[in-house]
Amino acid sequence: RGEVFTVPVENGDTRNITQSSGAADRAPLWSPNGESIAWFSDSSGDGYELVITLQDGLSELNRFSIGESKMAWEPTWSPDGEMLAFVDDDVRIRVIDLQSGAIQTADVGGNNLERGANGIRWSPDSQWLAYAKTGGNGFGQLSVWSRADRSVSSMTDAFADAFTPAWDRDGKHLYFLASTDLALASGWANTSSSNARPEYSAYVINLVADDESPFRPRSDEEKVAEENGEANEDTDENEDAEVEPEPSEDASASDEGAPVVIEFDGIERRTLALPLPPRNYRELIAGPKGSVFVAERPENSRELNLHKFTLEDRESKPFTEGVGEVSVSADGAKILVSQAGDWKIIDTSAADGSGGESIALNLRMRLDRQAEWTQIFEEAWRYERDYFYDPNLHGRDWNEVYERYAPLVPFIKHRSALTYVLDQMNGELSVGHSFVFGGDFPDVEDSVVGLLGADLVRDSDRWQIGRIYTTESWNPDLTGPLDQPGLNIQEGYYLVGINGTELIASDNPYALLDGTVDQQTTLHINDSADFLSAWQEIVVPIASESGLRQRTWVEDNRRRVDELSNGKLGYIWVPNTGSPGLVSFNRYFFGQQDKAGAVIDERFNGGGLLDDYMVDLMNRSLRAGLTNEVPNGVPMRLPAGILGPKVLLVNELAGSGGDFFPWIFQQLDIGPLIGSTTWGGLVKSSVHYGLVDGGALTAPDNAVFDPNTDSWVAENVGVTPDIAVYQDALSLSNGEDPQLQRAVIEALRLLELTDEIDVVPPSFPTPAVQ
Repeated sequence: RGEVFTVPVENGDTRNITQSSGAADRAPLWSPNGESIAWFSDSSGDGYELVITLQDGLSELNRFSIGESKMAWEPTWSPDGEMLAFVDDDVRIRVIDLQSGAIQTADVGGNNLERGANGIRWSPDSQWLAYAKTGGNGFGQLSVWSRADRSVSSMTDAFADAFTPAWDRDGKHLYFLASTDLALASGWANTSSSNARPEYSAYVINLVADDESPFRPRSDEEKVAEENGEANEDTDENEDAEVEPEPSEDASASDEGAPVVIEFDGIERRTLALPLPPRNYRELIAGPKGSVFVAERPENSRELNLHKFTLEDRESKPFTEGVGEVSVSADGAKILVSQAGDWKIIDTSAADGSGGESIALNLRMRLDRQAEWTQIFEEAWRYERDYFYDPNLHGRDWNEVYERYAPLVPFIKHRSALTYVLDQMNGELSVGHSFVFGGDFPDVEDSVVGLLGADLVRDSDRWQIGRIYTTESWNPDLTGPLDQPGLNIQEGYYLVGINGTELIASDNPYALLDGTVDQQTTLHINDSADFLSAWQEIVVPIASESGLRQRTWVEDNRRRVDELSNGKLGYIWVPNTGSPGLVSFNRYFFGQQDKAGAVIDERFNGGGLLDDYMVDLMNRSLRAGLTNEVPNGVPMRLPAGILGPKVLLVNELAGSGGDFFPWIFQQLDIGPLIGSTTWGGLVKSSVHYGLVDGGALTAPDNAVFDPNTDSWVAENVGVTPDIAVYQDALSLSNGEDPQLQRAVIEALRLLELTDEIDVVPPSFPTPAVQ
């Protein structure tokens, strides 16, 4: 909510340090000695600045300008308390001297996607700052910045994707994660990146060349005394010699502030893999001296599992599971984790996290909604100015826009009105991906009206069951309430009652289905319009029919194409260019690779990534064949897929990735586009950070352009079809699809102009003939 609180672990009360509805206070952090708190605030009314005060919340605020930076990510305080580093909106790694207020740029990230993910970390002696940045090959590389001479040095090379550095508190080791299998994931904007599953290994660097490997061989062998007894004599002579005591734990901890020395020459030979299996590791967090916490994200999980690795034991052990967020205290003694809506503090020296202590949160503020809405408006205006991809804001005078909309703010009385004003203001940019959403709205009950997965039509003063929507085939995520084995319900029967109440055509059937979602519900069914002779069937209504109806539309189209083409053409549906879209493409494209050609349908495509995967597959031609040794076996073709002619259906509701897909399809001359011009939005929909009340808005960036023609792609113009076909209301009402029908005609025409792909093996060779 834009407030900074301190919460006691045991004694005392929660304190609201800021108490400011009219300001956004972000990214708070404790000083290393625990005496002060820092955060970034826009309370000045002119953007963000760094604020530091004593932890009692009553002392004077010390304010530090962050210069040209507009916002801060990953703030981290140096252990000596003298410097504070952060990553700004332009992915500059900035360092503030808290004595003088001077600010400098240590380095600049490789691209804007790194913002908030550079993993900046101070060394234990506060003289080095480690971080990751993207190299020219798209792989992350570790670097360190020297506070002494302000130089930047690489710690890893370009052949592994490295990130999340973590300094061991012994000052002699630096941990990080890396993978040599990033591959297609380095092209983050491409659909092919969805198929990449790189796994990461954990590494440790010996910072000084003469230090022994932490994994040097060990042996339990006893030392053998020398045969001539010299060893015993030496022992006798030195009986009274002083024995050097083993260093205590406190003594070993005292060297944590010792200078950290990094010898860069030959550092790659001192980069050692931890004895851990490669997995989907996401973060490393330094623990007590000689240990590191390794955060793993299991498959199909949003939470992390923490493992604790120690150099002494040379192994990791499970520490705790189901972690949302994690942070270690400045002294390395405590670890804070969020789990299942709870916050816990755990001793880092513990064997595992089972003994963690829950923290009671009681965060309260006096909210002035009008002041908060004013702050949100002001920040939204700055947000577009600072993060929009075009510094010239598409030619719009942004100060003039402010003067137009600011006078409306005092009259806003509901969050929906604020959303409307923000939407109108941002619309002045004339960009496709301008969205405003979320925010603090009054709670309302969710709809629990059950749906039957069927069309209901009035007939004979009753409700007759029209089409029953089925799950079709191979759709385990769908459920059709009336499409269940053993039910005596058919299309044309009448629904004459629900749960004992008679139903006639003047009644709203959904009023009787209110509250039936996922509940056993009795339907009174008859093959005539009579209630008294009806029989009863028990069904379980669902909350939404959209999945059933969409799948039916797709399968109807597939069946229609098959019918119109006499089985020659396949139908491939591409609902978006994210993972679900690729799943659908793979399902239909390879499931029909015995077809001679295909109609690809991307109408209503919701976007996602920029396609390279699907068009590359569709642009293939016959390369080779394989013999098939079964009787009368048909030779197999290489590569897999439909190799014949293809056409692509487009419409005005296909956009974003649904603009790029037909554009690249057209550029590669795979086939004609048929339908209507696409939506026209290819400046990425980007949320850079959230608003204080949980809402968000976009400031589009990463615009797509064509370097071959020196032009922007599709934005505000869409992609024009080669063959325009209008979907008239009369045809649609008659169950016809003019665009689909024309696509079949064009695909068949192209098929006639194409030689049939006939794979026949040559005559067998006779190399064995003498």
